[in-house]
Amino acid sequence: MKSYCNPVISGFHPDPSVCRAGEDYYLVTSSFEYFPGVPLFHSRDLVNWEQIGHVLTRTEQLDLSKAGSSGGIYAPTIRYNNGTFFMTTTNVSGGGNFYVHTDDPRGKWSDPVFVDQPGIDPDLFFDEDGTVYYTTSHDAKGQGAYQSRIDIATGERLSDISLIWKGTGGQYPEAPHLYRIGEWYYLMISEGGTEYGHMVTIARSRKPDGPFESCPHNPILSHRSLLNPIQATGHADLIQAPDGSWWAVFLGIRPAGYPNHHYLGRETFLAPVTWTEDAWPVIGENGMIGAVMPAGNLPLQSKTEPAARDDFEDASLAPCWNFLRLPDPRNWSLSGKKGSLTLYGSGDTLDETGIPSFVGRRQQHFTFRASTHLAFAPKRDGEEAGIAVYMNERFHYEIAVTQIAGARKLIFRRRLGTLWKVESEMPWSADTIVLSVYADKANYVFGFARNEEEEPTPFGQGECRMLATEVAGGFTGVFIAMYATGNGARSSAPAYFDWFDYQAFE
Repeated sequence: MKSYCNPVISGFHPDPSVCRAGEDYYLVTSSFEYFPGVPLFHSRDLVNWEQIGHVLTRTEQLDLSKAGSSGGIYAPTIRYNNGTFFMTTTNVSGGGNFYVHTDDPRGKWSDPVFVDQPGIDPDLFFDEDGTVYYTTSHDAKGQGAYQSRIDIATGERLSDISLIWKGTGGQYPEAPHLYRIGEWYYLMISEGGTEYGHMVTIARSRKPDGPFESCPHNPILSHRSLLNPIQATGHADLIQAPDGSWWAVFLGIRPAGYPNHHYLGRETFLAPVTWTEDAWPVIGENGMIGAVMPAGNLPLQSKTEPAARDDFEDASLAPCWNFLRLPDPRNWSLSGKKGSLTLYGSGDTLDETGIPSFVGRRQQHFTFRASTHLAFAPKRDGEEAGIAVYMNERFHYEIAVTQIAGARKLIFRRRLGTLWKVESEMPWSADTIVLSVYADKANYVFGFARNEEEEPTPFGQGECRMLATEVAGGFTGVFIAMYATGNGARSSAPAYFDWFDYQAFE
């Protein structure tokens, strides 16, 4: 029997939403304070996903200038209707709820169309009669799912906003998705908060605006209080395959160690959906899923792994790379030195919620090695460039070349809440260096070498658990980033990253 492995998209890819156009599936996830916004994936089998870009790629679509840690873009929903793709989401740091659209998901998406409806986790539902329903999670008259009808051409509300379901009593009833399946309208939400008590519940009605009756076997997905390597399952979206089978994508975490702690972020999982005789959905095996699941009749494709090395030869960055907040053109370039990513250190540091010179990718595996070749000759005290392992501005590690009291140094530094320390320091005279970080489930080990052929010399280490959500807080996951800073003033020395390797060992 065919099977597949969970998660289907590893690393910080929470709040998945999926749609189908013919044989093609498209999936989006939350992106918070990172730019571009809303990672966009394509698949032919629901299991093997390729990131084909982002939905929000222009600053006109996405203003993150006021986005603090875990601000910015919250849970998106993607839908396909009459040849047009729609993605709706919330910028909690500016603008509120909006949607964009396109005829080609691999091309450019429209400018935002804002909807005058409060709340988060917006959902778009296109009924058969052409009516478009907009549903959000809000707490105006108690926590629950709130709905209005909108004009999809303008975003204008065509009705008042009504509370249609409060859920089953769990805290934070969020992530509403409305579907018409057969004679029923189903409203699926998540409750319990995106924590270890997370769960998916569902209700149904003969009308899209209710009243909704709760499923008698809610929750239909939850790993609460279970001894399972996958925890905090929730925030689901349903999809029907061409063969008529039903599936759910949803988020979950993979904690490491005891007590539980997770730092890869909330990831995207997949499970089959079956239906009871009285037409209620069941996700997985009675609401539980595993690391290996039966694939049914899914036409499994061969998985295409992204290249381990990026030589920065292309005119644009690969989809895996992200900026913190805004991509200030003064801070980076792919043309400053051919075949290199050039970072020009801004005055902002990784300790602030500003716009640092930062280009990072998600940590997607517990065991990996990342390395880069850096050419950097600081000209004044405070100029610095290197690799960071970054959860947020209060929790990160970095190995870097810098200038201190007129002397060039190699440093390893930790930032853990209010604790800050340069743990290791040594003179470094060369203009080039290979910096690396190796990780297992316990530690990040930072090293350096004079060239790529030389085995890295360990220079410092930091515990993985200190970057976990249970310690650092927030809704994101760890990034491995190239960065540069002038520590308070714009740097006069460019940092050239000639290549970047990310190799997984699990």
